Amino acid sequence: METTIYNLNQITKAAQALKDGELVAFPTETVYGLGADATNEDAVKKVYQAKGRPSDNPLIVHVDSVEMVEKYAREIPEKARQLMKKFWPGSLTIILNIKPGSLSKTVTGGLSTVAFRFPNSQPTLELIKEAGVPIVGPSANTSGKPSPTTAQHVYHDLNGKIKGILDDGPTRVGVESTVLDMSTDHPVILRPGAVTKADIESVIGSIDLNHHHVGKSETPKAPGMKYKHYAPNAQVYIVDEDSDWNTVMEWISKQSFTVGVMADENILHQITLPKNADSFSLGKNIVDASARLFDGLRKYDDENQVQAIVTQAYPSHGLGLAYMNRLNKSAGGQHFKDLGFK
Repeated sequence: METTIYNLNQITKAAQALKDGELVAFPTETVYGLGADATNEDAVKKVYQAKGRPSDNPLIVHVDSVEMVEKYAREIPEKARQLMKKFWPGSLTIILNIKPGSLSKTVTGGLSTVAFRFPNSQPTLELIKEAGVPIVGPSANTSGKPSPTTAQHVYHDLNGKIKGILDDGPTRVGVESTVLDMSTDHPVILRPGAVTKADIESVIGSIDLNHHHVGKSETPKAPGMKYKHYAPNAQVYIVDEDSDWNTVMEWISKQSFTVGVMADENILHQITLPKNADSFSLGKNIVDASARLFDGLRKYDDENQVQAIVTQAYPSHGLGLAYMNRLNKSAGGQHFKDLGFK
């Protein structure tokens, strides 16, 4: 099966494919999602198969209205409604308790909660409205690989495995949505994103950041908490803020293979790249870097001669918290300093 690329005039066709139980990747402001009718268990099972995704990794359910959430949620706490009013449509996913049996365990990972998101993408909102059902939407990539920020990334990973891809060009944010657990008494961010802790606290007051490590036998409440994510084939090393980039270049020059260098324009202008280095610009600031991180990792994943990637760190606050969360996972926690260099 050749995967179809749907343009924005073919949303009705993409929606019909979803109604028929097929998989259709869709754009959001963060990354591309892999869509299936959330009420069709057989279709949802295909998502796990196409991605090679563990079955205990729950799926985010995408909606086009608060009313659609009300069909499935046991209740929507007042604080959750305040956040929906402020940040929906947008890059905030909210975990709520659901009505028993309202969605299959294939969607929930066997939990009694579901993560809901109202994406800030007009084509996808039209797709959901046309399909008439909420759609599940994990990132549309092979499980464990960098998330897709273009339709071409999706095609690279999933051509022949899914019916189609609704193409709306590159995504704007580049890192997945913030996931906030509101199924308990005190809200907790389980995955940082573009909607920051400070943003949320400005609306509902104090919340927590998750520091719990999910065990092997434990089902995670949100994607990205348990399994290895965002990893290219080459080893990624984080270059910390206080590192000397000239020392990094010296190390690269001594290697027998090509090394990818991912840094902002300020750093790239200051350093001299060895012959065996290839550069990728992260732009001018943390907003640019977050939007481009996965694109850079994917670029080097496609270049077999690149056997290591050194990537610039940013301060872990605001959007930088989300950026560093993804970068740490892609690097498996490995820092350039771990190689014995300052």
